[in-house]
Amino acid sequence: MGKRVLVVGGVAGGASAAARIRRLDSEASITIFERGEHVSFSNCSLPYYLSRTVQDKDYLVMMTPESFKASYDIEVRVGSEVLSIDRAAKKILVKDLAANREYEEHYDELVLSPGSFPIRPKSIAGVDLPHVFTVRNVTDIVKLDQYVRREGAGDIVVVGGGFIGLEVAENLREAGKNVSVVEAAPQVMAPFDYDMVQILQKELYDHGIQLHVADGVQAITPDKVVLTSGKELSADAVVLAIGVLPETGLAKEAGLELGETGAIKVSADFRTSDPHIYAVGDAIEVYNRLTHKPSKLPLAGPAIRQARTAANAIYGIPGTNNGVLGSCAVRVFNMNAAATGLNERTAKANGISCDAVYTMSMDKVGLMPDSAPIHFKLVFETPTGRILGAQAIGRGNVDKRIDVIATLIAMNGTLEDLKELELCYSPVFGTARDVVNLAALVGLNVLHNVFQQVPVTMVRELVESGACIIDVRTPGEFEAGHLVNAINIPLGQLRQRANEIPKDRPVYLHCRTSQRSYNAIMALKGQGFENLVNISGSFLGISYYEYFTDVTTGRDKIVTAYNFA
Repeated sequence: MGKRVLVVGGVAGGASAAARIRRLDSEASITIFERGEHVSFSNCSLPYYLSRTVQDKDYLVMMTPESFKASYDIEVRVGSEVLSIDRAAKKILVKDLAANREYEEHYDELVLSPGSFPIRPKSIAGVDLPHVFTVRNVTDIVKLDQYVRREGAGDIVVVGGGFIGLEVAENLREAGKNVSVVEAAPQVMAPFDYDMVQILQKELYDHGIQLHVADGVQAITPDKVVLTSGKELSADAVVLAIGVLPETGLAKEAGLELGETGAIKVSADFRTSDPHIYAVGDAIEVYNRLTHKPSKLPLAGPAIRQARTAANAIYGIPGTNNGVLGSCAVRVFNMNAAATGLNERTAKANGISCDAVYTMSMDKVGLMPDSAPIHFKLVFETPTGRILGAQAIGRGNVDKRIDVIATLIAMNGTLEDLKELELCYSPVFGTARDVVNLAALVGLNVLHNVFQQVPVTMVRELVESGACIIDVRTPGEFEAGHLVNAINIPLGQLRQRANEIPKDRPVYLHCRTSQRSYNAIMALKGQGFENLVNISGSFLGISYYEYFTDVTTGRDKIVTAYNFA
């Protein structure tokens, strides 16, 4: 007789663990207990039902109890809530929600994958009103969709600017709704640095999303949302996407050890403090391989890997737990965005000595009709040059560039490694020197002090202080938009007009993407200039950064026009 293995919770973690256990043991008795209606569904696809990108709610369901039984000989009991764990007797108490009855089940090994639950702050007045929703499962998204359509909700407020919040906002906007996004932090999408995220915030703004950052929610009434700033937003429906908390109630009541973050503490093989109980997914505490600190990471990819390692451990198969990087991707209307590892803000907050470069190069050869720039930020440790993280935003394949960086981080790669990396090339897929190779070259120049740089976040200060800024783009580009006090000396005229450039104070150069300004700096250094500083991100980065902050704060413009072509 095989092992009796019980799994609490389905979706990515629980379902994957159960399937792996079956592959390892054809004789095992395996049962999954799921509190909700569905044991396996595409969690990350839920928002796309609102716009009917996913046309039928049934498409969101990946496997049913019947298909689990037929394919894996695994019993699935939906509508079954596990109420408690008796560790000494190795049994659980289960409530059949439909029949309203309780019963016990014994186990040899127990796998916990309870997931997380959306935050619904009681401090917000009106948070429990019937037109306030959260999104966790298929049932939630169907309820939201039905309410919006039945009530003809036209004005919808989404609270929270993370992955779920922006995806819900985008899909509601695609469905023709007036959507506002409220984010208490100074920016949406925490994995991205402030200078990079402005591109996404502009994309939201350009598609009619009313974005309110650095502002929280004070109260919700039947027809409006009142912000802490005093602003009032019309709201026929409200979606709370503030974040999630790990479902640890069952583990805590059973006396299992919790970690520093409040999530379930696990060993290298995802065993809890009880040797016969394992835990995976959103509910556990993970190890960040870059900060070397415990953290939480509610993502499907890590949960699937954790599930396999835990299942292997049940059968004595050694595994590895290398920690997490937090690789992620999101689409915001026409912009794709991806990130991995540490952003500059987080690296510095954790006391890691680092620097960063911000480059813009084409995602494929410029002759191709669908080529577009990728805004790419690479964060690296100083003085080692070890790669710490990256962010990429553009219309093209940003995810594959970030996947390259994630792989290098896992291998403790450096700027030198990235510079020499041989990647696929074809005009329709990329350029001979890919975005990531170019970023490595720029990073090495900064690391070895070949030139000095300042970030786009400092440009307003430079303009307002009257700094000497030279724009080396063509006269036509300059006329289409430029910094208000910049001097236009095109790269082609630089050698002849070098006498116009002062040597007794810092001179800041930029072009459209920093390539020509870099060439200008190297040319001028050959003529004895040692006071030159490149503006990282150049005009395109400056424009994105200033555009959104200008329109939302009412600041005086420092750019005469915004040329995003």
